[in-house]
Amino acid sequence: MSSPPSASSEQDRAFVAEALQGNEAAYQALMDKYRPALRRHIARIVRDPRDLDDLVQETFIKAFTALSTYSTEYAFSTWLYKIATNHAIDYLRRKKLRTLSLDEPIQTKEGTLERELADTTYFPDRHIVEDQRRMLLQEAINALPEKYRRVIVMRHQQEKSYEEIAEELNLPLGTVKAHIFRARRLLYKYLRSRRSSL
Repeated sequence: MSSPPSASSEQDRAFVAEALQGNEAAYQALMDKYRPALRRHIARIVRDPRDLDDLVQETFIKAFTALSTYSTEYAFSTWLYKIATNHAIDYLRRKKLRTLSLDEPIQTKEGTLERELADTTYFPDRHIVEDQRRMLLQEAINALPEKYRRVIVMRHQQEKSYEEIAEELNLPLGTVKAHIFRARRLLYKYLRSRRSSL
């Protein structure tokens, strides 16, 4: 018989339930709770610290868009780390960097995680749903004001550095970072408003 869920897990489940009802503060609370641990987790896979904050933010966006598929049978942290692990490995593959052994387990404060966890959210039409999510994300990007859309496309689709974007657009580095931050907030709000489409 499994042990009862911890107070932390119960708190997570309450936050998830509220977030699914459209409570932005609950989702923000989950991000605040897990951002430091998620950053350390991703840093163990992606050694280059330059893109770490982006990868953490992108993991939260992916988790948000898939929140309705989360099963409360499992710890929210395990589900979130799985998304982070897969996203970080995808990033390494895209960058054609040397990856760590996929067989090497990851140590977390909650125990050992295998890099390839069993997919507890699998369903037969998963690829169709993933395509719909990609289309919705592209729709959200297209709906951004031009100055935000431009930097998001350069950062995440063209994979340019902040410095390259600043130079190409002749903007201060701080302005580029602020635009990308605001663009992500707008994407989050757009995706939240369209959650029923996911």
